[in-house]
Amino acid sequence: MTEALLQDAINIQAAPETGRKSAGHVIVDTLVAHGIRRTHVVPGESFLDVLDGLHGSPIETIVCRHEGGATYMAEADGKMNQLPGIAMVTRGPGAANAHVGLHTAWQDSTPMVLFVGLIPFAHRDREAFQEFDIKAWFDTGAKRVMVLDHAERASEIVAEALFAAMSGRPGPVVVGLPEDVIRQQVSAELHPPIPVATGGMTTVDSEALAKALAASSKPLFVTGGNDWTQEGADQLTRWLEKHKIPAAAEWRTEGTVPFDSPSYVGPIGYGRPRPTYDLLEETDLLVFVGTVPGDVITDGFLCRQDWTKKNFLVTIDPSLRGRSGPVSYQIVAKPDVFVRDLARIELPVKSEWQAWTARMRGEQEAFAALPPSAPSDGQARMDTLMANLVPTLPVDAMVTLGAGEHTNWAHRYFPTQRYASMISARNGSMGYSVPSAIAASLEYPGRRVVTIAGDGEFLMNGQELATAAQYGATPLVIVMDNQEYGTIRTHQERHYPDRVSGTQLTNPDFALMAQAFGGFGIKVERDADVPDAISAALSAIDEDKVFALIHLVVEQRVKAY
Repeated sequence: MTEALLQDAINIQAAPETGRKSAGHVIVDTLVAHGIRRTHVVPGESFLDVLDGLHGSPIETIVCRHEGGATYMAEADGKMNQLPGIAMVTRGPGAANAHVGLHTAWQDSTPMVLFVGLIPFAHRDREAFQEFDIKAWFDTGAKRVMVLDHAERASEIVAEALFAAMSGRPGPVVVGLPEDVIRQQVSAELHPPIPVATGGMTTVDSEALAKALAASSKPLFVTGGNDWTQEGADQLTRWLEKHKIPAAAEWRTEGTVPFDSPSYVGPIGYGRPRPTYDLLEETDLLVFVGTVPGDVITDGFLCRQDWTKKNFLVTIDPSLRGRSGPVSYQIVAKPDVFVRDLARIELPVKSEWQAWTARMRGEQEAFAALPPSAPSDGQARMDTLMANLVPTLPVDAMVTLGAGEHTNWAHRYFPTQRYASMISARNGSMGYSVPSAIAASLEYPGRRVVTIAGDGEFLMNGQELATAAQYGATPLVIVMDNQEYGTIRTHQERHYPDRVSGTQLTNPDFALMAQAFGGFGIKVERDADVPDAISAALSAIDEDKVFALIHLVVEQRVKAY
């Protein structure tokens, strides 16, 4: 052991002065004091002192198998909670692998803090092992990038990072931790949480919205984002139903207004059913709550671009980043605070509202009606699986999704009845399904968590099933195996018909993989075997307390709609 390493070991093992700890331990203490309950980690020698601080702390440390899986889990955690999700990775390659979850948090406006271990401060700018420029790498994809260059600021930096992730439009924050700095002894005094402004409707705002609604014949609310609570979602639903006003859901955020609410008229986003696309142009007043009319909602900045259209935008982000089309009025407020003030607006119900909502609701009910549950004589079908699975789901069931055409079966049929009952990657990131399902199962161990993964997507982070087995997560994983990257094949057929290139796959037996990881796995090729496979998988989850995977081998080019 070198003299420098020996001295480091002595410093770590020596009893600290009264009221003093290492900066790494203070970081953990601050996370605990701010309410963080879980962190998702791929360990590295660069942040060993933080890992040591986690030893014996009340924070649950989820050790993941890849940094992409760890950051996806942290991002999903941020979607399900008011506090940021937390991930910890090491320098260089570890940081590079983590970037996919960071981009998801950025585009999905999810509060997340990524801690990255760094080379020693003394080695900086010398092309040290795994050295990289953390600000150059992350500055354009995070709300803030901070480096703990002064150990005594450890608690302050953590408090600032959590605040930055939650304040304004939520998003990811990156904190760099030089390995020599986090070992230094500092005051154990902790920085208190920094209050986050929630905004709200002024009297003028309320009057403007009430006036616009009163003048409207076909109003439509669009809910989105991750900044809700169940209480706020329930309050909005009651107000909409009372006034016979419809609400659609931003792509992959279904459940804020429940699936069976008479005011819910369906999702808006890629692959959306035609009626909800058309109503964006037909409505004479759009009220976006928690989101803005961006690229996906407006079909590539094409829909709802007429400057005479009336759009009210309710968001805590005063910059309206990502907004497209007209803005008639902006209300700076988080969804729950807006809904609290909205509930005070009393308006007479118009017959036009009732007819408009009933028409759109009827189209949604027809669209979401389950297909026949009786299996066909041929190859396995997703329609049959959904028809047999959905009736078994409890009211608080959750679904998680990555990206691909396989997700459309959930958009169409899954009964999202609670806020955050659909956890997905709205940046179209593949590989999200399994990690997010694990995060959801760990956060809500008593709930039925289902994830629908494509065969192309599953192998990007399917190894995290080892994490599920290690920590007792019990999601139901459905792998729709059509032996291709289906979404890309669809675009290929549209633009380069009959020239299939770069989209076809040869797959392993995913059921055997699940068994090797310690869960239940079953491969289904015949439609007649679908009902029994579902029963066996659910029994394994409920009785054996393990995750279950159904490997469903389906025909190519079969779509949900």
